[in-house]
Amino acid sequence: MSKYDKMLEINHKQSVEKIQRAKLAIQEMIEEEDKVTVPKLIQKTGLSRGFFYKNPEVRKAVDHALQLQAGMVDKRRKILDMAMDSRILQLEQQVAKLKRENETLRKENETMRKALNKRDLNLIKNF
Repeated sequence: MSKYDKMLEINHKQSVEKIQRAKLAIQEMIEEEDKVTVPKLIQKTGLSRGFFYKNPEVRKAVDHALQLQAGMVDKRRKILDMAMDSRILQLEQQVAKLKRENETLRKENETMRKALNKRDLNLIKNF
C-alpha cells in the first residue's frame, strides 16, 4: 500500500468519525428535546459550520431533526412568555387603577370648579 493510499484511508476514517460524531450529537439533542441548531452542534462537536452544511449525509440528518422539531417551542422562550404574561397582567391592573384614580380626580375637580363658580357669583352679588 502506498503512502497516498494510506493517506486516503486515514482521511476517510476521520471523515466517517466526524459524521458519526455529528449524527450522535444530533440524536442526543433530539432525545434531550433540545432544539437542534447548527451553532449548538458546532459547540457540542467542535466541527466547523461548513461541515454541517456541505456534508450531504450530515445535512440530511440536520434537516430531518429540524422537521421533527418544527412545532417545538424553546424551553427558555416558554419561561420568558410566562414572565411577560405576568408583567402584562400587572401593568393592565396598574392602568385600571390609574384610570379609576383619574376619574375620581376629574369628579373632584369638577366639584371644586362648581364651588368656585358659586363663590365668585356670591362675590359679584355682594358688590
